[in-house]
Amino acid sequence: MMKELYTERLYLRKMTVDDASSLFKIWSDPDVTRFMNIDHFTEEDQAKDIIMYLDELSQENKAVRFSIIEQQSNQIIGSCGYNFLDFENAKTEIGYDIAKIQWGKGYAPEAVSALVDHAFHSLNFNRIEAKVEPENINSIKVLQKLTFTFEGTLRQYEKVKGKFIDLNLYSRLKSD
Repeated sequence: MMKELYTERLYLRKMTVDDASSLFKIWSDPDVTRFMNIDHFTEEDQAKDIIMYLDELSQENKAVRFSIIEQQSNQIIGSCGYNFLDFENAKTEIGYDIAKIQWGKGYAPEAVSALVDHAFHSLNFNRIEAKVEPENINSIKVLQKLTFTFEGTLRQYEKVKGKFIDLNLYSRLKSD
């Protein structure tokens, strides 16, 4: 399984427990976690726990999450990855988050573009999906910029933070 990806400004490497402190700072911001399926963190151990859980999924080839590192500063500015890997059907679902201080600098499309490229050309996947809350305008803009297709709204698809939420389904095919 892949360990690292590079873009013009970013270095994506498989997240490790050593990243917990940096990722906790990002995931403890309610603005960052607003559209994530987690409540904002209040203790660094929560970040360690999630990283260890994601590492288990990675070892089973079910998912992989990367820390997004801005090359110039060598700082972790977010995370991204494949929420599930379906090799049988040659598809995956992506997810991503960026520290609020880094919003609007084009880092999310740059990181997601590396995931898309890797999924199509190295993993030989046919389909990439992203599920986004309809109110998450910034994330929708990232997907639109990367020519993902809006397929529809999955009504009351998940229970998040105690209530059922709609999710918009976006996809991109290798042939797009």
